[in-house]
Amino acid sequence: MNIFNKNFKALKQLLIFKPPVNPPPFVLKEAEKPGDLIASDLRIDTAVKQQAALLRYARRVSNTLEKTLKIFAEPNQEKKIAALKLELAALCQQEETLSPVIEAYSLAQDPRDQAVSSSIEENILALETIYNFPDNKDLIIRSITIPASPPVTAKLAFVEGLVDRKIISLSVLQPLMLMGSQERELYQQDVLNLLITKYLPSNRVKLADTLRDVTDSLNLGDAALFLDGVARAIIVETKGQEHRAVNRPMIEQSVRGSQSGFTETLKVNTGLVRSMLRTSDLTTEILTVGQRSNTLCALMYLKSVINPDLVNEAKRRLANIQTDVIVESGMLQQFLVDSPAMPYPQALSTERPDRVAAALSEGRFAVLMDGSPFAIVAPINLFTLFHAGEDFSYSGMGASLGRLLRLFGAALTLILPSAYIAITYYHPEALPTDLALAIAGARERVPFPAVLEIAMMEFAFELLREAGVRIPGMLGGTIGIVGAIILGQAAVAASIVSPITVMIIAVTGLASFSIPDFSLAIAIRLTRFSFEVLAAIFGLVGVASGLLIMTGLLCSLKSFGVPYLAPIAPKTKAGFDVVMRGQVFTQELRPDELSPLDKRRQASVSRSWTEKEPAGEEDES
Repeated sequence: MNIFNKNFKALKQLLIFKPPVNPPPFVLKEAEKPGDLIASDLRIDTAVKQQAALLRYARRVSNTLEKTLKIFAEPNQEKKIAALKLELAALCQQEETLSPVIEAYSLAQDPRDQAVSSSIEENILALETIYNFPDNKDLIIRSITIPASPPVTAKLAFVEGLVDRKIISLSVLQPLMLMGSQERELYQQDVLNLLITKYLPSNRVKLADTLRDVTDSLNLGDAALFLDGVARAIIVETKGQEHRAVNRPMIEQSVRGSQSGFTETLKVNTGLVRSMLRTSDLTTEILTVGQRSNTLCALMYLKSVINPDLVNEAKRRLANIQTDVIVESGMLQQFLVDSPAMPYPQALSTERPDRVAAALSEGRFAVLMDGSPFAIVAPINLFTLFHAGEDFSYSGMGASLGRLLRLFGAALTLILPSAYIAITYYHPEALPTDLALAIAGARERVPFPAVLEIAMMEFAFELLREAGVRIPGMLGGTIGIVGAIILGQAAVAASIVSPITVMIIAVTGLASFSIPDFSLAIAIRLTRFSFEVLAAIFGLVGVASGLLIMTGLLCSLKSFGVPYLAPIAPKTKAGFDVVMRGQVFTQELRPDELSPLDKRRQASVSRSWTEKEPAGEEDES
C-alpha cells in the first residue's frame, strides 16, 4: 500500500503542473542604445536639462544680489567691489551660453567637447556626468577656499589611484590653503598666471580650455583646479601610480651588456633610452592611441639621422588607428605593420634599452607604449631578428659564430621533420644502406606511419612547451624537461613511436630554442607544420616547393617600406652587420636600405691612435 501511494504521488507530481518556486534565471538581452529613444523623449530630456541650467543660474544671480547688498551696506569695500565686478562679468558670460540656441547645441554634443565654464558649479556637474558620478567612486572632487582678499572658491578634481597623494597635499593644497598670512589680491590681477607662477610649485602646469582637455589630463594622473568666475582650468601634474622597478630583462637575458630592462611606465622607459643616447638630437614625440583607453605612446628617433619620410609614415599610422582599446605593444604592432596576416614579424619587439639605442643610431625608430615593457623597433629585415643584444660585446668572429648557429638552428627546425618524412616515404635510397636498415629496424614494431609518428610527437612537444610557459615560476621549465623525458621513454617502450622519431623531434625543438626572437620562432614552427604536410603528399618536391613559396612571400614583405630580405633581395650595399659581423671599428656606414640622412656613423679610421706615435717615444727623441 505504501509503495502504491508513493508511486501515485510521484506520478501526480510529474503530470500536474506547478508554477516554479524559484525566480527565473538571468537572461542577457540586447542593450538599448541612446539612439533608440524616440524623438519626444529626447526633446523632454533636453528641455529638463535646459530648465535645470536656468534654475542654477538663477540661484547664482540671487546669491550675487544678496552679496551686493551686503557689500554696499558697509563702508570702504573697494576690494570686494572689484571682485564683485569680476563675478558680475562671469555671470554675464554665463548668460550668453544659456540662450536657447547655444544651450540646445551644447546639450546635443558630447559633454567633453564643451568649453570650461566660468561657473564652477557647471564644471563640476559636467565632470560628474562624464565620469558617471556617484556610481564611479574613482573621481575625487575636493572643495577648497583660497585665502585671499576676497576669498576664492575653488574645486580640485583628480582620479584616485593615478595620482600621488603627497604631491596633491604638498604641491597643490598646502600652497593654496596654508599661505594665508600673506595678503593676496588674486582678482586684482591675472589670477591664473599669478597662481601658476607664484603659488603652485609643481614642475609642470598648463591651462585647459575644454572639458576634453581636462578629462584627458585626469585620466593620465593629473589634477584639475577650477576657480569660480574663471573660464579655464589649471592642470597640475600629480602622476604617481604604482609601477614596477627597473629589473633585469626576463626574456632577452645576456651574459654581457646592459642588465636593465623596460618596465610598464612610459617615462621610465624613455629615460632608460635617453640615458644611453645622451644627445639633444634624440627626439621623443608623445601620441595617444585607443579612443577609450587613451594610451600614451612615445615615438623616439634621432632627428639628424632618420629619414623624415619614415617618421611621417610612422606618425600617420599611429594617428589613424581607430579602435577602442590597445593595452599591449603586441596589439599595437599588429595595427602598424604592412602585412599583419603574415606570421613573420615585421617589427622587432625588445625589452632591452641597449637594443633600442643601437637601432635608433642606425636610423630606425622605436615606439614605446605606456603599460607595456616591450618596445617596437622598425623598420627591420629578416636578418635583424637573428641578432642578439650582446653581439657587439664580443669579437667579430665570436658574434659571427653565434649568428651562424642561430641561422643553422632555424634551418634545422624548419626542414628536419619534413625531410625525414619525405625520405622515409618517397626517397629511402637517398640514405646509406646501413642507416636505412637501422631506421627500418627501429620502426619494425611501430604500428603507425612515419607522418603520424611525427604528428603525435609534435603535438606532445608543443603541449609540453605550452604547459611549461603557463606553469608559474621555475617549476615550468623543470616540468617541461622531466615530462619530455618520461613521455619520450614511455612512447618508445610502448612501441608507439620509434627512437629515431623521438630524436628528430628533440633536435628540432632544441634547434628552435636557438632563435632569439620569440615571434620568429612561432612563425617558423607554423611554416614547419605546412612543410610536413607537403612532404607527406609530394616528398622532397613538396619541401622544395614550400621553400620556393616561402621565399617568394618573404620577398614580397615590407617593413615600413623596407624590403624584408634586404640587403639580399633587392641587392643593396651591405655592411658588416648582416649575417657575418665585422669588427666594431669597421662599421663605418649605416644600413643602406634605411636611406638615412647621415649615412656615415664613424670615421674611415676610427682607431686614429694607430696612426699616431706611441706615448713616450716623442720624449725619448
